[in-house]
Amino acid sequence: MKTTILLAIAAFAALAPADAKGRKHRPEVDPSPAKNKVQVALLLDTSNSMDGLIDQAKTQLWKVVNTFIDARRDGEAPFVEVALFEYGNNNQPVGNHYIRQVHPLTRDLDEISKQLFALTTNGGEEYCGAVIQRALTDLTWDDNKRTYKAIFIAGNEPFTQGPVSPMQVCRDGFSKGILINTIHCGSRSEGVNGSWNDGADLGGGKFMIIDQDRAVCHIDAPQDARIRDLGVELNKTYLGYGAHWREGAAKQAAADKDAAANEAAGAATQRSVSKASANYHNSSWDLVDAVKENKVELSKLKPAELPKELQNLGEAELKQRIEDAAKKRADLQKEIQTLNKQREEFVAAEMKKQAEDGAQTLDQALVETTRSQAEKLGYKFGE
Repeated sequence: MKTTILLAIAAFAALAPADAKGRKHRPEVDPSPAKNKVQVALLLDTSNSMDGLIDQAKTQLWKVVNTFIDARRDGEAPFVEVALFEYGNNNQPVGNHYIRQVHPLTRDLDEISKQLFALTTNGGEEYCGAVIQRALTDLTWDDNKRTYKAIFIAGNEPFTQGPVSPMQVCRDGFSKGILINTIHCGSRSEGVNGSWNDGADLGGGKFMIIDQDRAVCHIDAPQDARIRDLGVELNKTYLGYGAHWREGAAKQAAADKDAAANEAAGAATQRSVSKASANYHNSSWDLVDAVKENKVELSKLKPAELPKELQNLGEAELKQRIEDAAKKRADLQKEIQTLNKQREEFVAAEMKKQAEDGAQTLDQALVETTRSQAEKLGYKFGE
């Protein structure tokens, strides 16, 4: 079955698309312009033979986001925005080239995880040029030339299929400062014959090959169990508010559950590490994040907008509860970050002992490429 996956992390669309149930996604607005921003869009071919690659994307989302935890530029850490597309699926309209924007750019990583786990495969036609074009035009890319902006498209069918010229759209993307990276699921010779390397050359990106059916390599470390436990404890520091706090808390719990079910691939550990970083952001429903970003006035909150345990608190009491939760969260996050550094040292030592056969999985390709490309824009890692 013809296959292709497109990954990119990009800004969210000005007009929020509907999800599978017709509900509109709530667009997010950054609390203030950020000079250190990372934008990558995730566009997945969901045709029949792409189950292996989709599974890798589901379980390794957190690892990819964690690439930027220790990144700094001018002394400041970046934040990551993720968008998700699916294409090559017969469930999508032929007039739309079998493409659906699943979610625009968002910092709501729980929502992206939820949408990834909801994807199903079905036969279809994979049009690389058309889906790259959608990513370029439907997403709101940051106009700062120092913003790392990248598209990753992967698959095993010829890159040139479909009604839209992929070579031209790759040129268009590169001219806008958006790197087009191509990932062929198969041998290098097949990828070259299918012009995947040409797309990367024209788009200023990198041509890669991966084994979509290879099991993700996860090395168990002594710190894993404690990191996972602390990740669960973090949830207790979230204090809901507004019309959508129940939905937000439910998504948080669901993403934890999905990650725990895939711990063999390291998903639960990597998710806990993500939750301990600035890139795990929930100011739309959590009072701790909202107060930190000055997005809510406690005096204007109505009891009905709060969980029962907070409804009878006075403003001073509520403020103290938020401060206590913020301190507890910071302590937990600091412990996770310390343990993760120890874990990374252990894993690095273990990997040196293992022979490598040259084949990569999706997360390995993405982590390696995003780091090298971001370094060219002035980011430093691990300092």
